[in-house]
Amino acid sequence: MECTIRWHDGMSFIAETGSGHLVAMDGAPEAGGRNLAPRPMEMVLAGTGACTAFDVVLILKRSRQDITDCEARLIAERAESDPKVFTKINFHFVVTGRGLKPETVERAIKLSAEKYCSASIMLGKTAEITHTWEVVEG
Repeated sequence: MECTIRWHDGMSFIAETGSGHLVAMDGAPEAGGRNLAPRPMEMVLAGTGACTAFDVVLILKRSRQDITDCEARLIAERAESDPKVFTKINFHFVVTGRGLKPETVERAIKLSAEKYCSASIMLGKTAEITHTWEVVEG
C-alpha cells in the first residue's frame, strides 16, 4: 500500500492513493488553512469508521443476514497537548435489515473490533474504544 501527499497551497494538501484516487485535506484557519477540505485527523477517523463498517457489512452478509443499510457514527476525543492523539472513540452503529438477529450484529461488531479492523485496533493502542449499536427493522 502506498500514498503520496503533495502540498497544494497554503495549508492544503492532496493525497494520491496507491489505487489512483485523490483526496484533499486542509488545515484549520487558525493554522493557516482555508477550511476547504477535511483535516488529516478527520480523515483518520473517517477511514477507521469505513474500515469497521466494511467488516460489519461483510460479516453480516456472510452470516446470511438480510442487511439493507449500515451507518457508523464515530465520536472521538483527543489529547489536550501534542501529540493530540485520540484518547476516546465511540463507534455507534445503526444496522438496518429484515429480521436481523441482534446477537449476530453484536458478534459482527465484536469481530471487527477485535480481529479484522486494522485501523481501529491500531487506534486502540492510544484510545479507549467503545461500541454501541441499534438494529432497525426495514
